[in-house]
Amino acid sequence: MAGKSAAVPFLPKPEHLDESLPGYAGFDPLNLASSFDIKWMREAELKHGRLSMLAVVGFIATDLGIVAPGAPVGFSSVAAHDMAVEKGAMYVLLFAASLIEVTAGVPAVEQMMKGSDRKPGEFAFDPLNFSKDPASAKKLAVNEVKNGRLAMLAFSGMVTQAVLTGKGFPYL
Repeated sequence: MAGKSAAVPFLPKPEHLDESLPGYAGFDPLNLASSFDIKWMREAELKHGRLSMLAVVGFIATDLGIVAPGAPVGFSSVAAHDMAVEKGAMYVLLFAASLIEVTAGVPAVEQMMKGSDRKPGEFAFDPLNFSKDPASAKKLAVNEVKNGRLAMLAFSGMVTQAVLTGKGFPYL
């Protein structure tokens, strides 16, 4: 380890991290990159970030009264979650998410980890050709990682604040 970590300057620079990955910050205080495949961890980070971005929007939308057709109206996000668990709707969502993960996610990750040129999080879905320009694609990839990290923290904070205060959006 030649230098110090950019994210935590009093720690050595993690040697197993791939500096070419979008959003690299030199942060691995538990040295997990030496125990797990970095592509697998990046795939998980992107997946959790994408889901968290959707969750933030959904959590706020529910508190603002925007609900799916047929869903009960007039409940906070926390109460709606608890009701969905009680009535079994959350199990349907869990089943649907698991089915998508098993049919699409697992084969993609297995293919990537066996040496294909697939990048973590890449599903070749770009109907508007955003990634046509390499500079633009790199910037979008960095933005996705950073916004995903922010959304993971934001969703955790929103849920905590909503439960502690018992109030809806803006959770004050």
